[in-house]
Amino acid sequence: MIGPVLIANRGEIACRIAATCRRLGIPTVAVHSDADATALHVAAADAAERIGPPRPLDSYLSIPAILDAARRSGARAVHPGYGFLSENADFAEACAAAGLVFIGPPAAAIRAMGGKAAAKEVARRAGVPALPGYDGADQSPERLAAEAARIGFPVMIKAVAGGGGRGMRRAASAEEFPAALAAAQREAAAFGNTAVLLEKLVASARHIEVQVFADAAGGVVHLGERDCSPQRRNQKLVEESPAPGMDGALRAELGRRATALARQVGYVGAGTVEFVADASQPLAAERIWFIEMNTRLQVEHPVTEMVTGLDLVEWQLRIAAGEALPLAQDQVALAGHAVEARLCAEDPARNFLPSPGRIAALRLAEPGPGLRVDAGVRAGDTLTPFYDPMIAKVIAHAPTRAEALERLATALESCAAEGVRLNAAFLARVLRSADMQAGGVDTRFLEDFRARDAAARSAA
Repeated sequence: MIGPVLIANRGEIACRIAATCRRLGIPTVAVHSDADATALHVAAADAAERIGPPRPLDSYLSIPAILDAARRSGARAVHPGYGFLSENADFAEACAAAGLVFIGPPAAAIRAMGGKAAAKEVARRAGVPALPGYDGADQSPERLAAEAARIGFPVMIKAVAGGGGRGMRRAASAEEFPAALAAAQREAAAFGNTAVLLEKLVASARHIEVQVFADAAGGVVHLGERDCSPQRRNQKLVEESPAPGMDGALRAELGRRATALARQVGYVGAGTVEFVADASQPLAAERIWFIEMNTRLQVEHPVTEMVTGLDLVEWQLRIAAGEALPLAQDQVALAGHAVEARLCAEDPARNFLPSPGRIAALRLAEPGPGLRVDAGVRAGDTLTPFYDPMIAKVIAHAPTRAEALERLATALESCAAEGVRLNAAFLARVLRSADMQAGGVDTRFLEDFRARDAAARSAA
């Protein structure tokens, strides 16, 4: 097995990776900005290296700083986690050039799938249906407006290099298009690339994704799907597996599409293939389209771990060490139902406004059979505006979906903090709502529910 492993990340995912490494006897090195010098992920590792000031560009997004930390610490491999540099092909190449094992896909695969336009071309070559759209080189406002009219409104404008729900704008008509385009391009500039693509907007859409793994010998498997439709500002808050309404035949078809994409680019490691499904009708292969691939471990990977009984970080480490896939496709089995909620320091009543500050006291759900908590903070920590407000993930597993939803809702109700606001009580109400209980909600559900919930609570 490879090691020591430098974890080029922070928060709960850094703690999560360190836990598997510790179980496998692999030494770990944490990195931290000045704001994170006493953070939980630093305590979770065997050693730690400072990489710069709090601003991510000067620390967690600084390739030279992270490579210097690897050199000083004697690390032999780098795990990028998610976010930050996890889908940066230049970082993968820099690690290789420095003699470090990058625990992720090859740089060529990151480039092929990291850009939304390039990924759609890969999908075309692999014979995987993608949403109708435009991803051409001509980025003039006139050409983009003409293409939007050809596709048919409403359309979604997406930054080619965007991610995490940023750089996306909806245009419902030709009149709305110029302002929406300008806004998307402004956000796209933050990613260093103002190019955008256009996609037909599925008015009522579900976000369904398939977890894939591939080894260096060409083996590829999928580990089932996740439904990540409950979102705010295009960012997921609740994820589950299996997807409501998914049958074995459709799961096999989406798995076939996802593994075909991985093979097309010579993929190695963990990846997630994302699809959009028409939520106005029952799930069907002809109403599900590829949208993009995340070339990293996902935030919501514990949902898959709970229904498969597998440790996906261990799979990443073994594949990076040159081992074959631990299981063949016919050995992968799903059992029960899992649901995850992202516990964030934010105020749903104020449009999910982040709630930074010192955590004077913190109570999280007690882990146990069928309940898992992946935390990235502890009482006494200070949450700064520099980083994502998610502080933990709470995941429930049960034989049935109804039991998993209730177990998770109960767990969330036990979470509380002093000094910052949490979205825990709101998420518990989401899970117990009639729409969520019925299953198959679309990506607009959470925003609509928040408005209804706020109105009901103000009237009470």
